[in-house]
Order: sequence, then C-alpha cells, then structure tokens
Amino acid sequence: MQNWIGVGIWIVMGSAIGLAMKVFIKRPEETAGHTPVLMALGSFAAVIGGMLGVGIFDFYDHLALSAGGMGAAAGFAALMTFIYRWGIRALA
Repeated sequence: MQNWIGVGIWIVMGSAIGLAMKVFIKRPEETAGHTPVLMALGSFAAVIGGMLGVGIFDFYDHLALSAGGMGAAAGFAALMTFIYRWGIRALA
C-alpha cells in the first residue's frame, strides 16, 4: 500500500512541477491548451523518473517514498517539462 501512495505523490508532484514550469518559463505567444499537456507530461515523467530513481538508488529497499525515488521523480519531471517549454519555441 505504501508504494501506491508514493506513486500517487509522484503524480501530484509531477503535475505541480509542470504548472510551476509554466510560471517560470513565460511564453507570450503561447496558444491556449498547454496547461493540461504540461500537467500530463509532468505526471508521466515523474512516474518514469521515480521508477528509475528507486531502481538505481534504492536497489535493495524498493519504496516509492524513498529519497532516491522522490528526487529522481522531481528531477525528471522538471527536466522533461523544461525541454517541452523550451522546445515549443521552435514550433511557434
């Protein structure tokens, strides 16, 4: 049960990081509709990053609420949403 709670925290944290990235990287010519995309991308990236973090840093004790899992989830979500926000400039 504890691992499912951790995965849920990853999803919420990824959505929050996606929204924060929207605030930090301003796009004046942006069209509407990027907020749900950023939230979904942040959540997906946080789950993938959290799984990688638990697998790499906490190899013998697989808990989603560990420091390795939470840190990797936050880092990967921030990286992927930053790449999306930065890369969308080429499309506009």
